[in-house]
Amino acid sequence: MILVEHLNLTFDLWGDIGWVSNVKFVPLDLYRNIILILNMRRGGTKGDYIGGTRFRVYPQPPFSDPAAPPETIEISTPAGRMRAGPADERMYFVRPVGKAYPYGINRDPRGRPFFFLPPWTGPAAPPVEPGPDGHFDHLEPGTPEFEGAHLFAVTRFVMDVWERYLGHPIRWHFGADFEQLQLSVLPKWDNGQVGYGYLEVGSIERSDGALVPLALNFDVIAHELGHGLIYSEVGLPALDAESGEYFGFHEVAADWVAMIAALHFSSVTGALLSTTSGNLYTYNALNRFSEFSLNEEIRLASNTLKMSDFAEGWRDEHKLSQPLSGALFDIFVDIFHEALVEVGAIRRTLEDLADATENRPELAPAMQAEFDAAFLADPGAFVFALEEARDLTGDLLVDAWRRLSPDDLTYADFADAMIDADLALTGGAAQRVMLDNFRWREIGLVEAGPRIGPPGRHAHAFSARTAVPQDEADMWPMSYRQRHLQAMMQRGRCCARMQGS
Repeated sequence: MILVEHLNLTFDLWGDIGWVSNVKFVPLDLYRNIILILNMRRGGTKGDYIGGTRFRVYPQPPFSDPAAPPETIEISTPAGRMRAGPADERMYFVRPVGKAYPYGINRDPRGRPFFFLPPWTGPAAPPVEPGPDGHFDHLEPGTPEFEGAHLFAVTRFVMDVWERYLGHPIRWHFGADFEQLQLSVLPKWDNGQVGYGYLEVGSIERSDGALVPLALNFDVIAHELGHGLIYSEVGLPALDAESGEYFGFHEVAADWVAMIAALHFSSVTGALLSTTSGNLYTYNALNRFSEFSLNEEIRLASNTLKMSDFAEGWRDEHKLSQPLSGALFDIFVDIFHEALVEVGAIRRTLEDLADATENRPELAPAMQAEFDAAFLADPGAFVFALEEARDLTGDLLVDAWRRLSPDDLTYADFADAMIDADLALTGGAAQRVMLDNFRWREIGLVEAGPRIGPPGRHAHAFSARTAVPQDEADMWPMSYRQRHLQAMMQRGRCCARMQGS
């Protein structure tokens, strides 16, 4: 399948090969026919068709299933117009050599903060070259070249998915200073982040001592791009208007950017449905997010946390995000169930049983047996309903984000925006579902308390993620030594004892 599904052929001719709007995913051959029609409408000929560029990626981290091979995808950038790197007009990959620190805010030996931003001007590994046909699907897993191409391809794929929901290109929040997003790896850094002009990932050391490169983790990459998307669509709050719930909202939005992007792989939807029979509250790949902490904890979207659990305060924005993430997951499942009822795949009584099981877990075996029988009878209807729920959720999120201001943002603001988005897009079809789930999570009824304690090493709130160059004026004035240190860092000639790449 390739990025383009319900054939509502409403086209805006944008760019060299045309922009397809209101269209999701179709088989690759049909996608090529659509682009061919677009080109011919513009006065081109059949021979003018230029397809997208092929890469191979892992929809699920390879270390979770080492036997699973990478899958071939085709990003929107036409073959032959990609540059070595990989690079196109929106982003580029570079593998720095001798880079000691991640981008963002760093501190000099005296503890004073200063900015460290792209471009990287020091030595770098040779750029990854495309094959003779202009594609990158010839690269072999296990090589640095594959890792770099994988980071680029997943970032571009997720961008393609969400630009189709948005209906326009993502406008980088750093566009005043950089035209392209720089993608890079810092192998021994145990984190990943997006910031002003960059998306950078490191590696996680597992309990057996093996390093797991985050450049091969679809969820982490998509999550980080999700933060960048929110910076572009919702904006950055003023320094004196950064609420804790803004950062919790950010984590939720980034998680859902990753989740919806992953659901565009037939292998993911197929495995999800075959293991759950459509009972999505079963522990599975959908409600796990792969943003690792040091003990490899995986956060769950299906959780029972409420806002009252954070009324006294919070320590980590990932934990704080769980009431809102749980509410969205419950809404998504209810939309999925409604779609199953509409297409006749399940009876209304099964949806009611699923709702009742939330408070009566002893009903779970009977509910699972009914889902098993229904899925076995018509698996295609379950795939259709899941994709409908995916796309409606994506459309609702985009419409809601457009209604938000970043300053002093609360979960109640987001809940109101989702309800208004539902009214605008469906006439209020999901009003009851949304109100019930937001109220159950106490969103709009209880606010999060203050942050308790300083941010941890892996916290993103009040971090380099939201820092912009204009904030540098609020830091200590940079001395000559600091400016020299910054220049040396950008050239990979600083602090060799701390270098991790």
